[in-house]
Amino acid sequence: MRRDSCARRRGFSLLEIVIVVAIIAILAAIGIPRMSRGARGASDSALSGDLATLRNAIDLYAAEHGGTYPDATDPNTQITQYTDAAGGVATAKDATHIYGPYMRTIPPLPVGAKKGGTKIAAADGTGVGWIYSATPGTVKPNTTASEKDEAGKLYSNY
Repeated sequence: MRRDSCARRRGFSLLEIVIVVAIIAILAAIGIPRMSRGARGASDSALSGDLATLRNAIDLYAAEHGGTYPDATDPNTQITQYTDAAGGVATAKDATHIYGPYMRTIPPLPVGAKKGGTKIAAADGTGVGWIYSATPGTVKPNTTASEKDEAGKLYSNY
């Protein structure tokens, strides 16, 4: 008698399978939204960090150039290459080009429709990730007026 009951009890019952599937579905319903928010939150944090780094580089440039910010026509090279007192650029350090570089590369924009853009420019264009204004020395993400972070804050207000 015991041998027959063991032989019949080799598989799972339908009820056991339904319970396991229900538990997996509940765990997925809890975990998937949290993981997707985590990725977006990471992009928002990357944006804050990249902006702080860019702004520090621009401020350091101004400090070493008598309060003059990088030129709006090509701030990319003035931040990533060596400069002289007047802001002239050279790829290697020499007797006159003693300042900088302030960054190795311009970080790509981590959010929005222009995500991945690595250029700094005064206006939107191909590959522009950051909008720069030379007069006050400010840099902002190249995002639309409607693009917001997870908390509802506009990226343009970072």
